[in-house]
Amino acid sequence: MSQQQVTTARKAPTHPTLTMPEAHGPTERIEKALERFVTTEPAICPERAVLITESYKETEALPMVLRRAKALEKILANMSIFIQDGELLVGNQAGKPRSAPIFPEFSCKWVESELDRLEKRTADVFRISEDTKAQLRQAFAYWDGRTTNEFAAAMMPPEALEAHNDVVYTVGNYFYNGVGHISVDYAKAIGQGLKSVIAAAEKAMAALDYADAGQLKKRHFLEAVIIANKAVIAFAGRFAELAEKLAATCDDPLRADELKEIARICRKVPASPAETFHEALQAFWFVHLVIQIESNGHSISPMRFDQYMYPYYAREKQRLLPEKAQELLDQLWIKFSELNKVRDETSTMAFAGYPMFMNLIVGGQKRDGTDATNDLSFMCLQAAANTRLYAPSLSIRIHEGTPAALYRKAAEISRMGMGYPAYYNDRVIIPALLARGLAREDARDYGIIGCVEPQVGGKTEGWHDAAFFNMGKVVELTLNDGVDQRTGKQIGPMTGSLETFKTFDDVMAAYKAQTAYFVRLMASADNAVDMAHAMRCPLPFLSSLVDDCIASGKSLQEGGAHYNFTGPQGVGVANAGDSLTAIKKLVFDDKVLTPAELRELLATNFEGREDMRQMLLNRAPKYGNDDDYADALAHDAALFYCEEVNRYENPRGGKFQPGLYPASANVPLGSVVAATPDGRKAWTPLADGVSPISGCDTCGPTASVLSVAKLDHEIASNGTLLNQKFHPSALEGDTGLDNLKAVTETYFQNGGFHVQYNVISRETLLDAQANPDAYKGLVVRVAGYSAFFTALDKSLQNDIIARTEQTF
Repeated sequence: MSQQQVTTARKAPTHPTLTMPEAHGPTERIEKALERFVTTEPAICPERAVLITESYKETEALPMVLRRAKALEKILANMSIFIQDGELLVGNQAGKPRSAPIFPEFSCKWVESELDRLEKRTADVFRISEDTKAQLRQAFAYWDGRTTNEFAAAMMPPEALEAHNDVVYTVGNYFYNGVGHISVDYAKAIGQGLKSVIAAAEKAMAALDYADAGQLKKRHFLEAVIIANKAVIAFAGRFAELAEKLAATCDDPLRADELKEIARICRKVPASPAETFHEALQAFWFVHLVIQIESNGHSISPMRFDQYMYPYYAREKQRLLPEKAQELLDQLWIKFSELNKVRDETSTMAFAGYPMFMNLIVGGQKRDGTDATNDLSFMCLQAAANTRLYAPSLSIRIHEGTPAALYRKAAEISRMGMGYPAYYNDRVIIPALLARGLAREDARDYGIIGCVEPQVGGKTEGWHDAAFFNMGKVVELTLNDGVDQRTGKQIGPMTGSLETFKTFDDVMAAYKAQTAYFVRLMASADNAVDMAHAMRCPLPFLSSLVDDCIASGKSLQEGGAHYNFTGPQGVGVANAGDSLTAIKKLVFDDKVLTPAELRELLATNFEGREDMRQMLLNRAPKYGNDDDYADALAHDAALFYCEEVNRYENPRGGKFQPGLYPASANVPLGSVVAATPDGRKAWTPLADGVSPISGCDTCGPTASVLSVAKLDHEIASNGTLLNQKFHPSALEGDTGLDNLKAVTETYFQNGGFHVQYNVISRETLLDAQANPDAYKGLVVRVAGYSAFFTALDKSLQNDIIARTEQTF
């Protein structure tokens, strides 16, 4: 980046002065807990699957929402619980830390078929005993024909299911799993307690007229809310009893006192309002934990944690030692990472690294538009530095009034190389949410769900990550009259092929026709899955903590939330843009290739014609270099996808909204796409997010972000994702931190939505790939999440290694 560009990028509004609080590193307690975590191997826990199967057998005569509440009650009353040495915050998801429970009500045939391979995977390996396999096989027998997955498949139009199977898009996320992707009203749960939720449901029930059939159905939901919340309170009580028993036999007086305090807190929260910082953290954890026991939907996100937790910290600020408060936060970070989920082998390729996508964001604005930064904003960043784990997914909101001290602290954490925090631009995201109908105060109060998806917590069922749309596959179908080059099947409309296109306008018309056709099928597939969740798996506890479910007497899955969306994302923006650019430039403008010659090159995967592949790579302009020729076509390719998605509505009374990000699905989606005109070889990864193709952004980080900023990020209100990778030497000293801030500001002032940075050398990654045992704790940014590098499949590791390594 030139000095002139750096200077220009720094012309941001003056940030207010704010003193950075003193940082406190990890205590001995935290160091021991981290060592225990890293040495614990993920395993499969059968308990939940066995208990929910027993419950469903016992409740077959009840309405489904009551069956779900009774099932949660049985699980929480009978699952194994434990308190680990030194823990101050308690609550476990499975029988052991890092173990994954099984959720057969969503799908289980894939689990059964993969039981003997779980320990042999190339990514996300899980230990599993023969006894666990036997218990699961016995439980799975009940679920044949009863799962959400099977019901959704039966409702889906055949052509929509076929396109899903051909990976033109995939709706597999919610097709096989729970939905998740939500943030509840943690402030209400912590500050008012679950007894207040029960009281609200009882009041709503008392007002119902049971002669009205619709209100009778509401009664079932409200009764389920009461059962579920009472079950959570009883679950906390089990930990109080366990802590008291452990205290009675503890030889260490200090630890015995800690256990007695744990017991006291667990008898108080989450039933009643929290008063102390420790109580508030424990109340938060019980709520957050149980949501992930009720359903296996990931991306259950704390979101604006520094805002709703700060009153409890501020109240005790003069009494509570800052290092003690930091230690409690650090322990919460470890608890986040103990949560786990097992995915099928195909999904694991798209979501490798044991991710749970729990996004926690700091900074930004308050509902009145003033800066929201407080001491906890800094302490959350410090917790990430102290633990160096992959969870939670840490983010920061940036606006004109972001204090320089917070921006600096974030840059220092980025330089540590874990891939977080991710940076989000209030100047784009708030207007995007306003355009989607959010009230201004709600838009200012947004947080991030999962990878990059904005929503207002406690009010939204966003259905983010609803599908991954394969833009690379659409390019392939555009050039081949709708014929899949992998299978030879006619799966798209007959819109012509390379040899029949007379002008570049013909190419674009075919691209738009293929996109429109498959977006329509994707919407129908999503809606079938959406309806299946409403009918088969309503979630009463989760619903009870989101406005307006209790007031409307409807679960989230039936449309009870205040805001309802469905968010599918396009994958391969750069491949689509650069492919269209190559065709326009080299075939129609410069005429150095005939359509037939290009068709032959792609059909043979450039076999024996590396010279021609290099011409496609080097003679056509490339997105990522601030070149309007290429950037305009990337813009158009993405925009048309977004406009098509905007046309559709979901069964919950809401609208579809597009995103442009892949998680790490660019790798498996690329594995079904033939060679493309951008010079990409067949079956290799697509570009990630809205990032340029690896190695094609050759003009430095500023040119790269200026290209990406030309996309319409506001219309892609479900989120866009930009990855940047820097060599550690690029961020050395104060100048390195200033340059990182400068390139971020350049991007954001020109309309960028989100950016995240991997700060690690190619040499380190290659060594970790060759010697994984020496790098068990190496955390890297994958896509919208971070993960242990050694837990990733080699194909995904290679994709990260291949990303352009920027310097200033």
